[in-house]
Amino acid sequence: METVFRLESPRVIAAVARVVRDVGIAEELAQDALVAALERWPRDGVPDNPGAWLTATARHRAVDLVRRRETYARKLAEIGRDLETSVPFEEPADPDAIDDDLLRLVFTACHPVLSAEARTALTLRLLGGLTTAEIARAFLVPEPTVAQRIVRAKRTLAQRNVAFEVPHGPDREARLGSVLDVIYLIFNEGYAATAGDDWLRPALCEDALRLARQLSALMPKEPEVHGLTALLEFQASRTAARTAPDGTPVLLEHQNRRRWNRMLIARGVTALARAEATTTGAPGPYVLQATIAACHAHAYTYEETDWRTIATLYDLLAARTPSPVVELNRAVAVSMTRGPAAALELVDALAADPALRGYHLLPSVRGDLLLRLGRTAQARAEFERAAALTGNERERQLLLRRAARAGSRPADLRPDGRSALSARPRPG
Repeated sequence: METVFRLESPRVIAAVARVVRDVGIAEELAQDALVAALERWPRDGVPDNPGAWLTATARHRAVDLVRRRETYARKLAEIGRDLETSVPFEEPADPDAIDDDLLRLVFTACHPVLSAEARTALTLRLLGGLTTAEIARAFLVPEPTVAQRIVRAKRTLAQRNVAFEVPHGPDREARLGSVLDVIYLIFNEGYAATAGDDWLRPALCEDALRLARQLSALMPKEPEVHGLTALLEFQASRTAARTAPDGTPVLLEHQNRRRWNRMLIARGVTALARAEATTTGAPGPYVLQATIAACHAHAYTYEETDWRTIATLYDLLAARTPSPVVELNRAVAVSMTRGPAAALELVDALAADPALRGYHLLPSVRGDLLLRLGRTAQARAEFERAAALTGNERERQLLLRRAARAGSRPADLRPDGRSALSARPRPG
């Protein structure tokens, strides 16, 4: 039941929000539908299409709510006709005619009346189905802060009567940056879950990738939209190779690249070409990240990876969008070109950054660099610290295994001084 609701709640909320025009009320009605399912499914059995059942139940409750409000009588008639004549969504040829409740929900939650932090937190909560704790980990901020942002955001949207729509013209452009950031964060949570027992949450990746593709159709002249789409295509192509049959994470160096999805890589190449064709100045951050991902995609073996180009691209990305996470990823690339000692200096310089306090990938990367330098005792301590910080059980076990191996034998260095990286770099 928990799994079904987690997967289906974004679609249920989006469908109901179209009726009630209030994301807070829509979320409550979706939860009411879950309560109804908890009462009926154990008795009547789980329906063949649980998501459709939840959506229909929530919609009926939404219509009942509207019916009880006399001032909405005329709108009720319009809604009734819309529900009777609605057909399953199909991607139209006319980009401006895209009619997708999930896309409407993203743009509504990214309205400029909200702060950038509130937009992202609210959309991750409603569309991504993430808990407040998971969003807090993604933002690297305290959980109460995220909870307050979400409550205030829903209240603001209701008080301002924000329309549930995909905007046009300048208004659409104004919201685009936040929309792209939100879609990327949703994909990242599916690609490498911050908490829980599973390393991957494929449904989140699929939703984010579908939204990115539709944005590309909606905004064909925006290079950053194509850049994000290309980035997600490239990243999604690795999904099948990122876990062993038992769900254990498989790091980049050890992945069977024959299992990478070549069709998705081809789609990524096409999207990146569109991004480059529409770019008029310096490439934006998503175009740069997509180009980095393309370097990995074009390497048929780990040894063929063009780390020098990747390091150069990270230099450009760090200059374009400075952040401690970008710098940490840049250090990983530097370690592959200039060696672990040079990279360790960069990582140590980031240790005092408050944004990375509690960020498990910092000690994870540091542990790998120390291991490659033969400082096994220190490496083990770093892996153990990273394991204590991560909220994902699969990742915790991986880090503990690395800690145990570091403590049981000397560092296993290859002739060129390279080794598997403990971090899964998240560009940007």
